[in-house]
Amino acid sequence: MNTPENDIQHEFEQAQQARAKGNEGQARVCARRAAGIAIRDYYTRKGMRLPSRSAHDLLHLIKDEAPLPPALKLVADHLTLRVTEEFKLPVEADLITEAKSLCEWLLKN
Repeated sequence: MNTPENDIQHEFEQAQQARAKGNEGQARVCARRAAGIAIRDYYTRKGMRLPSRSAHDLLHLIKDEAPLPPALKLVADHLTLRVTEEFKLPVEADLITEAKSLCEWLLKN
């Protein structure tokens, strides 16, 4: 049965597999998708209509609109950063770990 929790877990499994293969870009994409699933679930449970299904758009929305703790607003910010010309993040961050913390908070609140 597809539940948000199962879908999120699947994305994190895909992220770990991508990282193990040295594909950090795909790992970041999976982490963002997991966060997007958690954000959609959070807003759906709050009875709010979503302006977009895009994980990127939802990350911007949640960091600007939701009562997130400051550390999780930073996570949402990290998940929306553009990579450099060398395809690296401009900050030191483990987006899989950070996305997991954001997802856990969203699923509990």
